[in-house]
Amino acid sequence: MEPRPKPARSDDALPYDRELIRSGGVTSGRQRDAAMRSPAAERPRSRPRPAARPRRSGGLARALLLLLVAAVAIVVVLVGIRAAAFHASVSSAPFVSSALFGPLNGDERVNVLLVGYGGAGHDGAYLADSIQILSIDAETDTTTTIPIPRDLWLEGVESFARSGKVNEVFAAGYIEGELDGAGALLSRALSEVTGLDIQHWMSIDFAGFRAMVDAVGGVTVENPTAFCWTTGEDRHRAGQWDSGCFDSGLLTLDGEAALMYSRARYTSVASESTDFARSARQSRVIGALRSELGDGGIGAIGPGLSLMDAMEGNVHTDLSAIDLFLLSSHFSSDRRVELTEGPVLTATTNTVGQYILIPTGWTGPGDYDGVRAYLDRELATSVGTAGPDAP
Repeated sequence: MEPRPKPARSDDALPYDRELIRSGGVTSGRQRDAAMRSPAAERPRSRPRPAARPRRSGGLARALLLLLVAAVAIVVVLVGIRAAAFHASVSSAPFVSSALFGPLNGDERVNVLLVGYGGAGHDGAYLADSIQILSIDAETDTTTTIPIPRDLWLEGVESFARSGKVNEVFAAGYIEGELDGAGALLSRALSEVTGLDIQHWMSIDFAGFRAMVDAVGGVTVENPTAFCWTTGEDRHRAGQWDSGCFDSGLLTLDGEAALMYSRARYTSVASESTDFARSARQSRVIGALRSELGDGGIGAIGPGLSLMDAMEGNVHTDLSAIDLFLLSSHFSSDRRVELTEGPVLTATTNTVGQYILIPTGWTGPGDYDGVRAYLDRELATSVGTAGPDAP
């Protein structure tokens, strides 16, 4: 049987490229020739140009914004570090804490005790020279200053076992527990006497007071009454006003002059020789110090840092640095409520002949109902009914 003839093979009929398989993937000469004869190969294929990107605008503004953000971040970090160091030197509270944020945004009064004292190198170094209560109405965001005369007599007060003038309480507390003990004991005693819940306190010595005023370049106060002063009771009785004088009107005071203005007790004008007049002058200086910080913001950073430097080692408190910042806007009070002689207090002497002040109509030890009732009435009235220096 004759073999069947094999059909002629045509590469064009194959479903694959034999030359491509044989060459191991290299195009055959026939394919290359065909490709060269292709009309598409007669001219190079041009690539489409990519669409031009729009030129970015505002690059400089963004760079400046980034620089500003970086600068602010650096300032925040540096101020934070500085605030932490300041806090460690003046406060017994935790640094990242706030005892006042909630209460100042609540509906109850916030009462903070402010105490000035002589400090090391002064006679009676830890007798309170100045005692004031800042009573803040959280609902109206107004502040009433209540100066406490240092001759106020305490007797029958549970937290202060013995009898004595109120300025002695701070010294007694210092003996028991240094400045923390002093502030805590005086706060408890005055809470009993006034009926106010005094939970926090701040103290400053004379050196700190001077340094704070000098740190802001001095203060300017409006002095309503001109007077001269001396340093001793004997000179006062003799009419020897040889320590200096303060004119009426605007006074620009450095640290030393501000301290003397605030402390002057033996003056040529009888009305300026009282504790009430002294506390009013102290409030003027504190208000002037507060005004140097302005309304806060970047402009307040410089004066604020200077004040922190001045306060280190001279101020002590149970409030944190955050709380002191929150409290700073209340140092310039909206009014004053004074425990004046006559309606509230009566001048007398104790058994050893000391000048003291007792509640009017006092029936005996522990009777401070008249003081509490007076403060209740005054604090219940609108702040707008009295000016900052009104009694």
